[in-house]
Amino acid sequence: MLDLGPATRRVAALLDGVGDDLLDAPTPCPDYAVRHLLGHLSGLALAFRDAARKDFGPTTDTDPGTALPDLEQDWRTVLPRRLGDLAAAWRAPGAWEGTTRAGGVTLPGEVAGLVALNEVLIHGWDLARATGQEYAADETSLRASYAMLAPTAGSPQDRGPFGPPVPVPDEAPLLDRVIGLSGRRPDWRPGN
Repeated sequence: MLDLGPATRRVAALLDGVGDDLLDAPTPCPDYAVRHLLGHLSGLALAFRDAARKDFGPTTDTDPGTALPDLEQDWRTVLPRRLGDLAAAWRAPGAWEGTTRAGGVTLPGEVAGLVALNEVLIHGWDLARATGQEYAADETSLRASYAMLAPTAGSPQDRGPFGPPVPVPDEAPLLDRVIGLSGRRPDWRPGN
């Protein structure tokens, strides 16, 4: 079992640095402005919370690629709560056992937990980059994400969960290597 708390708390801490003037700013996710990224984070927090609880329905059965996510009016209070609920749900040992569903896909609980962590970690980096904030992921989360992404990075047909891996030197910081495996350039900045 991994604790998603450090990753979810890190993302929640970024929210204070997201002014309304940044909601339409670009992100490392080509189709998402900051508002869409925040909407995606909110939706995935619900979906993976319910996946941990094995509470199946619209939140676990909807493919996130069917519509461009957007923000709720009260996202500044809702999103931190959802992130906290996500971490709490994955602290239950039963969340990591058996099978569950997220994004309309059935998968082992232990895989779903890793996917949830990876989503929060990578999209937290996206949000930090898009809004000009520092991002320091915890070592345990980074190692888990790297272990999940690295095995298929060498296959030519691999697009990974976010896109084809971007080459990053072996001596680069672990965060940069994880970001490269996720299909992003570690040096991404708005406008470049």
